[in-house]
Amino acid sequence: MRNFGLALLGVAFFAFPASAQQQPQPTPGFVQASNPPATQPQVAPITPGQQRVVDRLQTAALESDRAYDIVEDLVSQVGPRLAGSDAEARAREWAVAMLRANGFTNVHVEPFTLPYWDAMREEAHIISRGLERPMVAAALGGSPSTPAGGLTAEVVRFPDMVALEAAPDSAVAGRIVFIDEHMSRAQDGAGYGVAVRKRGRCAPVAQAKGAAACLIRAVGTDTHRFAHQGGSSRQAQGASLPAMSISPADADVLAYLLTRGAVRVRLDITAEIRENAQSGNVIAEIRGRERPQEIVLLAAHLDSWDMGQGAIDDGSGVAIISAAARLIRDLPRRPRRTIRILLAGAEENGVHGGAAYGRAHATEAANHVVALESDFGAGRVWRFDTQFAEPALPYARAFQRALSPLGVLPGPNQADGGADVSAMKELGVPVVDLSQDGTDYFDHHHTPDDTLYAIDRAELRQNVAAWATFVFLAADSDWTFRAPAQ
Repeated sequence: MRNFGLALLGVAFFAFPASAQQQPQPTPGFVQASNPPATQPQVAPITPGQQRVVDRLQTAALESDRAYDIVEDLVSQVGPRLAGSDAEARAREWAVAMLRANGFTNVHVEPFTLPYWDAMREEAHIISRGLERPMVAAALGGSPSTPAGGLTAEVVRFPDMVALEAAPDSAVAGRIVFIDEHMSRAQDGAGYGVAVRKRGRCAPVAQAKGAAACLIRAVGTDTHRFAHQGGSSRQAQGASLPAMSISPADADVLAYLLTRGAVRVRLDITAEIRENAQSGNVIAEIRGRERPQEIVLLAAHLDSWDMGQGAIDDGSGVAIISAAARLIRDLPRRPRRTIRILLAGAEENGVHGGAAYGRAHATEAANHVVALESDFGAGRVWRFDTQFAEPALPYARAFQRALSPLGVLPGPNQADGGADVSAMKELGVPVVDLSQDGTDYFDHHHTPDDTLYAIDRAELRQNVAAWATFVFLAADSDWTFRAPAQ
């Protein structure tokens, strides 16, 4: 899933001429950029032939349910796919067969290993006034097992990570730390970057202060009695505390009881932890007709947490990029550049797949023209963000114009790109975001509700149309998005 640590408000977006019917309105919080000098073209040219292809791709995408068929097959044939598990191995086999059936070339697996973690037992009980009541809880990825029979201690509540970090050791030592921070709902997912800090930071910060364990209010925007899963950072040298997420309803009960007096909680976690589990990235291509060495990289990840089906995180991303690339493959003439699909084998527990791709392809980073990932569910694409060098901004405006008929607004030149292309971004590869509407995404994210029911077919089709538009133009042009060589 994307990195939402940076706020996006207050930066400029780049406007372009459009008809009255298609003219997008400025997004609240963004400032209109001043007009560029007359010597600099506002919009790079798209040839009439390319525009005809774009129109064809958008029409075909909006009429096809191929993406839904792909994600439905993945969750039905394979189901949840914990990184490094037998299920993730079956997902790789499924992906190879799917990509070959869709006519892609150079389909292969690039293997790597990763640390494996799975919770075999994850229980939490409130102990108050002589009674025990169960909470809906999930062990956080990377949590160690508790001692046999569980761990019981008094709870100390903090409203957020800042309060825990400021607390004296004496307030924490020997207790179970409870971070009771709520998450804000936002179209661009910005609330996640704030709320998710407690998932990764509670255990190491609390351990340094002598705590016995960590509990966090689930990182989500829903009110369902679900405990959202997710990874938890470990201390240096591999040390960590038992750490769990509890549902919003149970967090409310625990917080209320703590206002009435001392409360104890019993945690019981049994985790399987081993090194060097097998995973792998699945690669496929549409080879460019003129510049095959130049690569447009499309990414999504195959693995998922195991409470739901992994439909929107990230089965929908796998389906979107595969369906969009298939539309381009079916054109009478291939694009000039190579389109490469990366289905990363392991993202959820540490972005191991993206890192492995970066290591394996570092020597060809200069040949990667642009990279992007679909990993924010299946909500409609509402904004197009870039991270281009200043001279390439006319190309950003050309893409924005082409995407405008799909209801996509121009965004800032501060794209994140996505976790699984972050290694290539660090090597200097330009990135873009086809930013999806995430208003409801964190109602389902990492929960049992991550199922096909969370996918709207029409919005999924619009995603495919947007991806096919951008990818075709990027691959069929000679545009470069980097700063000129010095």
